[in-house]
Amino acid sequence: MDTSEQRHEQTQVEEQCLFPTAVSEEELDEARRKSTFKLLFGSSKIFLAGEKRPQRPDLQGSLIIQHKAAQHYTKGKEAMRKSQYERAVICFSKANALQPEKTQVYVSQAEAYLQLCDFQSAAACYKQAWLLEPGVFSARLAFIYYLQGQCLFDRGFFSEALEAFSKAAEVKPGCRAHEVRSLACLAAAGRHSDCLKMVNDWMVIDGPTSDLYILRARLHERLNQTSQCYRDVKSALALNPTCPAAGALLLQLQEASKRARQNATDRALSGQLPAALCMINIALENCPQDARLYLFRGILYRRLKDFTAAIEDLVQAFQLCEEVGEKFRGQVEAIDEEECGSVQKEAQFQLVLTYNDFAVQCFSRGLYAEARLLLNKGIQEEKSEAGLYLNRGDCFFMQGAWCYALADYQQAEEMMRPDDPAVGRRLAVLYNMLGSFSFQEGCFQEAAGRFSLAIQYNPSAGRYYENRAKAFRKLLDLEGARRDFICTLILDPTNEELPPMLMSLFPGCSMSDVLSSPTGQAVRVQLMDTIQAHSSSPDQQRRSEELQTMTLTSDNIANQSEDASAGGKELSVNQQELQMMMKSSLQVKEAVQSFLHRRPTQTAMTSTPQK
Repeated sequence: MDTSEQRHEQTQVEEQCLFPTAVSEEELDEARRKSTFKLLFGSSKIFLAGEKRPQRPDLQGSLIIQHKAAQHYTKGKEAMRKSQYERAVICFSKANALQPEKTQVYVSQAEAYLQLCDFQSAAACYKQAWLLEPGVFSARLAFIYYLQGQCLFDRGFFSEALEAFSKAAEVKPGCRAHEVRSLACLAAAGRHSDCLKMVNDWMVIDGPTSDLYILRARLHERLNQTSQCYRDVKSALALNPTCPAAGALLLQLQEASKRARQNATDRALSGQLPAALCMINIALENCPQDARLYLFRGILYRRLKDFTAAIEDLVQAFQLCEEVGEKFRGQVEAIDEEECGSVQKEAQFQLVLTYNDFAVQCFSRGLYAEARLLLNKGIQEEKSEAGLYLNRGDCFFMQGAWCYALADYQQAEEMMRPDDPAVGRRLAVLYNMLGSFSFQEGCFQEAAGRFSLAIQYNPSAGRYYENRAKAFRKLLDLEGARRDFICTLILDPTNEELPPMLMSLFPGCSMSDVLSSPTGQAVRVQLMDTIQAHSSSPDQQRRSEELQTMTLTSDNIANQSEDASAGGKELSVNQQELQMMMKSSLQVKEAVQSFLHRRPTQTAMTSTPQK
């Protein structure tokens, strides 16, 4: 092996000695490659590797791109000066394609789009510039969104305009102009609830102002929230008493309230109380701090038997009148001091009537304790109203509290006219009841005295004479018992207790004999005089005349006795008369009429529902 290698090396040395200019195979390949490029490209040496080429700075790629981008940009600026905005957009687009990192090119292209009113493209270019330099072009981008939104708003595309204004607000937060335009879009689209929410947010952030209150008041008006509208108007006037918009809106609300109140008055006069209530509610929504309207509605509630609501409204009217000097003095809807005092008195009077009517309703349902509590409230408000004491006395009577009932009746007697039959009938029934209890307890003298008081208050009730006759008989006062028997016979000839009493007091005599006797004639005359002197009403006078002309015979007495009902007790109270009296006793018509005669004349609004 060593011999063969030596031979090869020796052969190479010999060849080099024979051909000193010979080239290697690599050199031959390179020569062939150059020959091929020369055939293709001629004398150009640009693709020949390994050879030094002349330095050409102007032929570098980055410089060429930069140069071409600058040319396009210059052409674009020239087109902008010539108002050739489409050509400028094309030139700037080419420059952006060559050099996308140049912010100024995007700005110039955006301005060209802006001149063409292509707000969407202009915004897109400014967004690219904003990405390259964050925060630098936010104001311009917001302005473009603002212009886009305004154009859409003018064309009636409120949703798209709202989106554009919202983008402007996002790009430039804190700019109230963008939020106001968004509010305008919401209002134009009918989204008043969203507008109200936005205004509330402004008031929380910036604090309330008169302008914001007016703006919110108008939104409340659009949403038919009249009460909230009124409150905002009042708040605006509190901050700026000379605000013309607030004054105009308040006047508008007052006019609407006045029309509704007039309609309510007309319906109340025609008896349409539910319709009147609806109209007065509308009036109150427009002026929720007018004491006269609360008084009106309280009266309507009372007439509709909604006493709880009536009490609330009347108390509210009373309180508003008390505050008129502090809160509402000098304002447009404030009533003067004299009228306020009149409304306050009327509210207090209507409150007393409401307590009374509520008590009447409770009494009719057997709720005597509740009725008594309501009457207590009424007496606290008005201690000079006799009807309240009468009604409370009736409640005590039905509860068996005779002493308290007697005290209330006597208090009412002191306050009423001496000839008023309402309290007289009540006292007569009560004294008869107390006399019956005394009789049953064996206190005949006390019983006779109480029966005498019952006769004094109501001398036309035959039952009282009957009871006193029985008491006199127990006291062995036969003369007094016989006189009371004759009175009972004249007043109540059908009384079933008359036959046994006749046999006991006038043995062997008939009823006709007793009446025709001199004693009977004298008792009749005396009884008629007493009844006539006590009578104060036409009904009682007619009854006295009938008693004077009435003649009794044994036959008609017998016929009338057959129709009488049987009694189970020796001494009793006429329950039918008691029930009738209790039913009528809860009416305070006489007291109310006398009270109204003493009251000053009120306005038509306050006097109408009292009827």
